[in-house]
Amino acid sequence: MTVSPAMEPTSAIRTAQRRHYLMCRPEHFAVTYKINPWMDPEAGADAGLAVAQWEALRAAYVALGHQVSMIDPIPGLPDMVFAANGALVVGGRVYGASFTHAERKAEGPAYAAWLRDNGFPEVLEPVHTNEGEGDFLTLDGVILAGTGFRTDMAAHQEAQEFLGRPVVTLRLVDPRFYHLDTALFPLSGDNVAYYPGAFSPGSRAVLESLFPNALIAAEEDAAVLGLNAVCDGRNVVINAEAEGLIKTLDANGFSPVPVDLSELRKAGGGPKCCTLELRTA
Repeated sequence: MTVSPAMEPTSAIRTAQRRHYLMCRPEHFAVTYKINPWMDPEAGADAGLAVAQWEALRAAYVALGHQVSMIDPIPGLPDMVFAANGALVVGGRVYGASFTHAERKAEGPAYAAWLRDNGFPEVLEPVHTNEGEGDFLTLDGVILAGTGFRTDMAAHQEAQEFLGRPVVTLRLVDPRFYHLDTALFPLSGDNVAYYPGAFSPGSRAVLESLFPNALIAAEEDAAVLGLNAVCDGRNVVINAEAEGLIKTLDANGFSPVPVDLSELRKAGGGPKCCTLELRTA
């Protein structure tokens, strides 16, 4: 399926905003189990290459002027590198993660403890299953929340009550895009890029209504996790293989920053998966 990109107004001025990110070096990265369609334990992964690619991602953020904090990796948690799943941080408050699969359960408490110890004392231990920024993406006036594979719909209401921000539910239907952040990313506080085929018909209609100027990604770019990207309002750190989406972003006034995270993609992760934003506002 190929989708023609919707164009934003060409007069838009893109302004980068300095962000604070939390990351986890993939010292223990491996693919030893299968909890999503990307993972193949028989093929495994090269931990040394994953570290090198991750270091290049961290260096890209630093070069763009962003602050990067680090959480220590824990042996036995090979997916802890995917920091986005560890929590949702909005207005200095932390909605903690509770993972679907047993293999990742210990990550939630580890991230919550780090956040409490590093200036975020208001941490809610969730009742409902959710995987942090994997399924919660924050814009200026709304939080978009994914469900269908990992995060319970009840967690959407739990997050809304705790954070005091409106939460809009979006249903994912393609198992390749098991988290919302694999199918959509915020371009700014009021716009997004997304792949329509990842969503139910009703959720596509909601996105079309909320974001009439959204950038629409083609399947070939979504299939290399091109939408698992991080935008600071101007610069977009994105998987290098998403060539069509990179051209669309450039044509719409954004500055793509291609990175190679092909080794981490063997576990279903890209730039956004490796990046938890620490929002104090």
